[in-house]
Amino acid sequence: MQRVELDPQAIKEQKPYLDWGLTEEEYDRFTSKLGRLPNYTEIGLASGMWSEHCAYKYSKPVLKTFWTKNDRVLMGPGEGAGVIDIGEGKAVVFKAESHNHPSAVEPYEGAATGVGGIIRDIFSIGAEPIALLDSLSFGELDDPHVRHLVDEVVAGIGGYGNSIGIPTVGGETNFDPTYARNPLVNAMCVGVMNKDQIQRGRAAGVGNAIIYVGAKTGRDGINGASFASSEFADDKQADRAAVQVGDPFMEKLLTDACLEVTRQHRDALVGMQDMGAAGLISSSVEMADKAGAGMALDLDLIPQREPGMIPFEIMLSESQERMLLCVRAGSEQEIIDVFTKYGLDAVVCGHVIDELRYKLYHKGDLVCDVPVSLLASDAPIYHQQGEKPARLEHPVAPAMPEITDVQSTWLAMLGQSTIADKSSLYRRYDAQVKTNTVVLPGSDAGVVRIRGTHKALAMTTDSNGRYLYLNPQRGGAMVVAEAARNLVASGAEPIGITDCLNYGDPTQPTHFYELAESAKGITSACKQLNTPVISGNVSLYNETNGAAIHPTPMIGMVGLIDDLATVTTSGFKNAGDVIFLVGETGDDFNGTELQKMLQGQIAGELFPLDLRAEKANQDAVLGAIRSGLVSAAHDLSIGGFAVALTEMALQGNLGADVTLNLTNAQLFAETQGRFLLTVPADKAAEFSAQVGALAQEIGRVTSGDQLHVQTASDAFAIDLTAARATYEEAIPCHMK
Repeated sequence: MQRVELDPQAIKEQKPYLDWGLTEEEYDRFTSKLGRLPNYTEIGLASGMWSEHCAYKYSKPVLKTFWTKNDRVLMGPGEGAGVIDIGEGKAVVFKAESHNHPSAVEPYEGAATGVGGIIRDIFSIGAEPIALLDSLSFGELDDPHVRHLVDEVVAGIGGYGNSIGIPTVGGETNFDPTYARNPLVNAMCVGVMNKDQIQRGRAAGVGNAIIYVGAKTGRDGINGASFASSEFADDKQADRAAVQVGDPFMEKLLTDACLEVTRQHRDALVGMQDMGAAGLISSSVEMADKAGAGMALDLDLIPQREPGMIPFEIMLSESQERMLLCVRAGSEQEIIDVFTKYGLDAVVCGHVIDELRYKLYHKGDLVCDVPVSLLASDAPIYHQQGEKPARLEHPVAPAMPEITDVQSTWLAMLGQSTIADKSSLYRRYDAQVKTNTVVLPGSDAGVVRIRGTHKALAMTTDSNGRYLYLNPQRGGAMVVAEAARNLVASGAEPIGITDCLNYGDPTQPTHFYELAESAKGITSACKQLNTPVISGNVSLYNETNGAAIHPTPMIGMVGLIDDLATVTTSGFKNAGDVIFLVGETGDDFNGTELQKMLQGQIAGELFPLDLRAEKANQDAVLGAIRSGLVSAAHDLSIGGFAVALTEMALQGNLGADVTLNLTNAQLFAETQGRFLLTVPADKAAEFSAQVGALAQEIGRVTSGDQLHVQTASDAFAIDLTAARATYEEAIPCHMK
């Protein structure tokens, strides 16, 4: 559809900017600061740059409260990705991004381009991408539309990641009715680099060239940033044109070319940034603003794949596989030659100028002339006041769950979609390409070796919207703690997090309350566990017909393993190994999988979290693993002890005999801070002496095919053949 450019007076009268996400007050603010009526291009650029996705206008006051620095952090939030020192001259670079709205409309391309975008954020820093992870949340699988979303999203992630040759080593997939119409598709990428080669996205130095590289610009994804900053409704047609289309093979060429530039042409390169949300406008104006510089671009020089594109379309297109570079004057051809070698477009399209203006020329005419800061750092910031949701004021305490048949409850839990085996989904991803993957999907965390060292990186993604629905602050802290336990169980020291903050409309005080309170919880846990926030993104307006998803921050965490010999997995290893439970178990059921399964609801006051006990337990487990005392480790999370024990048995093809002073219901409690460990019998005494009262011996691994369990009131057996059938077949049966 051909866009009609209105003149400034018609824009003022007809207000097309309302459809692009700008309010009348924001139009007036922009006009006042500009000193005249903006033209069609200028107000279009404002709509993209002033969207929540780019300006963080509601979330920035919250984001500023995050803890972002410690002695390891080399670069925190504000660039394409964060960077942490991992020793031996190396650094790890990681970030996560959401592609929720595009995936709801076009699930394959939405998921695929989410993967592509996060990869570009990593190599824009100068790091080689080594691993991908995802965090997915869908409605229930009895809904045909949800099954379609699951199938296409998984295909999109696999199709892009497999084609570009980066292993997908971990992630999570959750199911709850709250995500039925608004799935969450969060992607994380991890890279490694030499720490003295960090690249920043800046356009500095008057006269230096601005070079556009990569794919040609088309009409896909136009103003996708504004699209991502609005909610869905049945009476509004979803804008499929706002969804981008990806080409992983071109991305592979672009990755290699950009890494060659950052490694071999550092003297020529001033700065580099991905054209992500809001496309060419965001990358160029942010590079100028961060450098305190101005910029002029000639849009006739931008490689275009469609005829008749107007400036609004060229600037706000989110066509994929594109980067913007600032290159020292006189070195342009040196850089262009690199991209030409890879068969990629590379053109000088503008320059850094000495006035702090952002100027665009099209067909010889000046079509945009605004202060750089007006589109970037001077975007509006709103200090919203939160309001506690009514459900949190007087939470109704549901009855304690009653379990009359432990075995049937145990097997039913294993068949719940959020708990059940996800291998039918993740086996569609290549987890071993590049041959650096040490631990494949299915354990607590993915582990990837760092070539040339004895080190490895463990990585995980975690979320739990149900916990936050009952208590945003405590739930936020629990998600961080769960991520850290996953890494510790793998033998890694947690060193930092990235996040995707998935919430509803921030203009609604109750939704803003959820965002602000959960940030407090995330911050408290990060400080306690020494895992600063080094990067992340915000995805708000996740709602349909006015109904928001549960507040769902996704925490992506990376941990460092100093010695590959200490990498630990969750499956039982040997019959005769002693089983230990670390941590105390309480009557902690509100917000759990057991409550949802038995009562069909999530309600009541969320159970407590003791961050100091969490930290003590994690330190004890990591110390025992590093001392070579632990043969298998698994954290206790969704589904509690019963699920953790079963997963360890199924992965190791071994049984167990355990005796616990727990009630039958407590087998499924989700009390925080707990681990299940196995220790070789000849090391059990040393383990007990080292860990002390934090761990209790509860049984032995057996060579049989049953779990024999003695609780405070019952003795029973779980047949592992039946357990495996339920656990492994639940999702494939639903998907059929």
